[in-house]
Amino acid sequence: MPDTLTSAAPPAARRRRRFSINAVLDNLFFVVAGLASIWLAYLVLTDGFSMGWAQLWFYLVFWLLVAYVALPRLHRILTNIYVPNYFIGRTRTSDGLLGDPVNLGLLGTEEQVHTAMLAAGWTRADDLTLRSATRIVASTLLRRSYNEAPVSPLMLFGRNQDFAYQQEVKGNPAKRHHVRFWRCPDAWLLPGGHSTDWLAAGTYDRAVGFSLFTLQITHKIDENTDIERDHIVTTVSDADPAVTVDVLKDFSTGYHSRNGGGDAIITDGDLPIIDLRAVVPSAASVAETLAPVPTPHTSANGSALPEKAVRRPAQTTFGAVVVLLRAVTPMVLILLVLLDWQNVRDALSVDVGMDLPDAIDLRDVTIWVLIGFTAAFGVAEVLFGLYVFFGSNIARVAVMSFSVINIIIAAVEHVSGHQAITLGTNLVGVSLDILILIALSSSRARDYARRPRDKKASRAAV
Repeated sequence: MPDTLTSAAPPAARRRRRFSINAVLDNLFFVVAGLASIWLAYLVLTDGFSMGWAQLWFYLVFWLLVAYVALPRLHRILTNIYVPNYFIGRTRTSDGLLGDPVNLGLLGTEEQVHTAMLAAGWTRADDLTLRSATRIVASTLLRRSYNEAPVSPLMLFGRNQDFAYQQEVKGNPAKRHHVRFWRCPDAWLLPGGHSTDWLAAGTYDRAVGFSLFTLQITHKIDENTDIERDHIVTTVSDADPAVTVDVLKDFSTGYHSRNGGGDAIITDGDLPIIDLRAVVPSAASVAETLAPVPTPHTSANGSALPEKAVRRPAQTTFGAVVVLLRAVTPMVLILLVLLDWQNVRDALSVDVGMDLPDAIDLRDVTIWVLIGFTAAFGVAEVLFGLYVFFGSNIARVAVMSFSVINIIIAAVEHVSGHQAITLGTNLVGVSLDILILIALSSSRARDYARRPRDKKASRAAV
């Protein structure tokens, strides 16, 4: 959900939103996926209990489902209702929870920000990818240094941080100073009318632990965020005499709170504004500068999105791949029938109530018809998977609708006692349908599928 950028929204922004079938369907799929993920976690837990302690890996799967699928989606549903959707001096996690406090403002260009941070001894953090995430887990477990370790994404103005910097403490990846930066929208003003080009949120990671709200493995921050704020200001201002600092006293009320991981936060509410406009950009800072963002696209909810937001997200790729893998099942069934034709034929009993020529065996005809329908279903799955991968919203909605139907049928049969859902029956199939629904109902997958249909820009983006 995008942040409200100014208190005085233009007339067009205050107009009532028009009714949208797509929006209604997306909201419905989003909620159903959240409920289905909780049900899946319950199924995995009960099936694990039925197998005894020998199947401990079931409990690991249960924790993964609860921590990384069910609870984040549940939080996202609830925070869409009760968390303010405008600037209040707090970031938000990807689950919608209130995150770290915004405790710094900066004036200057991106090159000047990079120059100041590099001169102050800070290291640019890697983007969060599968490779960097794997590396930070390994470095934490093995206690190896990783100076460029990525930071988790936090959102401000409806988007993740533009970049982040950090300082590792004594080669210990579990402890570090770090700060995230967001470029402010054009002509945007802080409450009170103050101008700033960048906002930042700096905190100190003191250890690795579990999130209080999602049970995910995460860094735990020191509660006194003002100490980290002042550390950032001191290192930057000491490194370059051209840097000046103006403090907005009592910018917000001093408060005690918790961030998205459940860590305590204490702040006095002051907001230092670091003026970097006199800093001379260095060659290293130019290399660190991200490519300029082209003209923003518009997301499904009407907010502006940077170009990188409409690149194919991991959620879309995952959903498409699972749909393609699901197409393997019909092909395997056809192969098994062809290899065991005679036994299938003998087990089939067909009575049409009329005499047929001896040359026609209705059992063979029936098998070929079933093979034809199965093959058609498999081909349809392949096509839908490909269309989802390339960003078709119609295909995405169709795939999610099919998954919802499968989930409802499985739930009804399970509750009525006709078909128990276990690992030996259809737990895998139900799990795939729920994971498809979770992935394709995400905001990233939605925005990608409903992006403006500029074919040239779309090709460039992917």
